Amino acid sequence: MKTTPSKLFLEFLKSEQASGIVLVLCTVASISIANSYFGKGYSDFWHTKVGFEIGSIALKYSIGHWINDGLMAIFFLLIGLEIERELYIGELSDRRNATLPAFAAVGGMVLPALFHFILNWGSKTQGGIGIPMATDIAFALGVLALLGSKVPASLKIFLTALAIIDDLGAIIIIALFYVGDFSFLYLVLTLAIFVGLLALNRLGVRRLSIYLILGVLMWYFMLKSGVHATLAGVLLAFAIPFGRGDEESPSYKLQHFLHKPVAFAIMPLFALANTGIALTGNWIEGLVTPNSLGIFAGLFVGKPLGIALFSLLAVKMGLSQLPTDVFWKHIIGAGFLGGIGFTMSIFITLLAFGDPEIVQNSKTAVLLSSLLAGVMGFLILSTQTTRVPNRSV
Repeated sequence: MKTTPSKLFLEFLKSEQASGIVLVLCTVASISIANSYFGKGYSDFWHTKVGFEIGSIALKYSIGHWINDGLMAIFFLLIGLEIERELYIGELSDRRNATLPAFAAVGGMVLPALFHFILNWGSKTQGGIGIPMATDIAFALGVLALLGSKVPASLKIFLTALAIIDDLGAIIIIALFYVGDFSFLYLVLTLAIFVGLLALNRLGVRRLSIYLILGVLMWYFMLKSGVHATLAGVLLAFAIPFGRGDEESPSYKLQHFLHKPVAFAIMPLFALANTGIALTGNWIEGLVTPNSLGIFAGLFVGKPLGIALFSLLAVKMGLSQLPTDVFWKHIIGAGFLGGIGFTMSIFITLLAFGDPEIVQNSKTAVLLSSLLAGVMGFLILSTQTTRVPNRSV
């Protein structure tokens, strides 16, 4: 069974691949500056507070906070639009195509969480269980781009669908387990606007500006509710009219518009603001803490193991089948690429911990684990050929 990528999917794939390369450069630059003479000034810059006050509305936060809670809401808006597209007319709309990446994504979340939980159960770092569950789609597809024609298009579709389902899982985890100072009133106001947006959708209102203006207001109330503000982006995505998903669809237009700003501005800014890790004298000791070991075990071992085992389970149970040009070595290689956590893993790290030392150690563990997983995935897939698939296990 071969699958044919849609036009919008190919556009998305292309932007994500290039974005992965930009993210690598931004990460290297950020770590280099953080460990140079300019390190303190670099860190202080991201903590500089900016904002405004209008009557009783006060929005004054650090630059890093604006990126993580503001610009990343746009990132999550794009993720929501991509999930919506895949569910309605994309790879996930066909059960035969959806079951394999769905099973793989579940395995790629359950086993990493289990590894981290075993090592951190009952400790103050138990809350980091969600960190190794995430996959960074930009980096993963960036590695696939380096492999070119050595990997079939079906594998790129599989990995993309897997990562999108993974993102959905991460969104649910953030909503359920990473809540700050909770305000029931502001949450009710958030949901009231969301219901209003759904009503506008049902009434046939297609003007994007109306949805975006109300979406900003929904973001503000979500910010004040204690539930992470970025989730307002996901709610907005599912409220915007999808229609038939063609080029006249408001959802399509917004997704098409957001691809490049998110890939080449928002995600690089997130990397610059959050990967400035100053490697102090005892940074290696931070890598052998239960939390860091849990992150490493989750991303480097749990991800590929969970993705491969659950894929095998789906095939053996007759619930799915491998595409004709994909075989098990491809799945194992893609499993390691799924261990590239980066953006979402660092994002969850910032939500999970308040202790700067734990945050720093977690980020270091995420970066090293992601690097090793990416290299391993690249090496496995680079030795792959286009011969007839061997489905023996």
